[in-house]
Amino acid sequence: AGSAAFLLRATVVVLAMISRNDTEIELHPSLYGIAQGSRRIRLFHCDRKPHPAIHGAVGRVSRYTHCPPLRYTSPFMQVFVILPAAGLGTRMATGSAGRQAPKQFLELHGQPILVLTVRAFLQVPVAHRIFVAVRKSEMQRVESQLREYGLIDKVTVVEGGDTRQDSVRNAMKALPAADEDIVLVHDAVRPLIDSATIQRTIEAVEHHHAAIVALPAVDTIKQVERTADGAIIASTIPRERIVLAQTPQGFRFRLLRQAIEAAELDGFVGTDEASLVERLGIEVAVVLGSPRNFKITQPGDLALAEFYLAQK
Repeated sequence: AGSAAFLLRATVVVLAMISRNDTEIELHPSLYGIAQGSRRIRLFHCDRKPHPAIHGAVGRVSRYTHCPPLRYTSPFMQVFVILPAAGLGTRMATGSAGRQAPKQFLELHGQPILVLTVRAFLQVPVAHRIFVAVRKSEMQRVESQLREYGLIDKVTVVEGGDTRQDSVRNAMKALPAADEDIVLVHDAVRPLIDSATIQRTIEAVEHHHAAIVALPAVDTIKQVERTADGAIIASTIPRERIVLAQTPQGFRFRLLRQAIEAAELDGFVGTDEASLVERLGIEVAVVLGSPRNFKITQPGDLALAEFYLAQK
């Protein structure tokens, strides 16, 4: 009876901590497996003093001889992916007449770029579903492609908008997500994203609520002023304070929804999702990216992407 009362008391405390958004706690080894909730927590039995909130629950036992971290990932938290793919590809001219082709429909290794990007996220088991936002005139074409490659079962095609922000907003409305679920937004024309970077982004969002993939700046960065005679250097920005943003960019669903709503209310259009969240005063964590995770923008990028794909 005493043991049962001990476990019950500890369980109540653990659940109360989860509801207060605590993410890391220390538990007596006998409590493994009893924690339930909508958030991921880390369970330790370490040579450290237990978390004050459960000190009474574990009594005088405050030191343990081993410290292997055990992770509990709630089955209730879901990860959704949004691929904005409604762009016209104005910098990717093809054909002798300079006709513009949407980049996401160009092929690499015999497959459409969009298909390669979808497959990259399907390699991550926790990705619950992918939402692709395309122009209304392209929806049937994309659905047919996804069906052809056997990907349609885990992908939903939604109508995009005139801007990236519009496309993400439309996709957000289609998501069957809870407030604490995670949303990853990724450029449809970054097909070389790797599973490890996606997973690190998800973990960073779990801890920080907002995170983006980025690379440290290598070149010297100059701030300039525009004049009638051209650009004039105003200052040199220390490059250790600069990162080059990539995707995916991840957020808790509620946070991203609020950021989009606030931007629309203010008439603000951002170039990425992080800029919308930053406006709310929310800190956004940075996850180290890779030079391979570049955005296919210019015709020469196709050859570079083909080169990297050939190395796999």
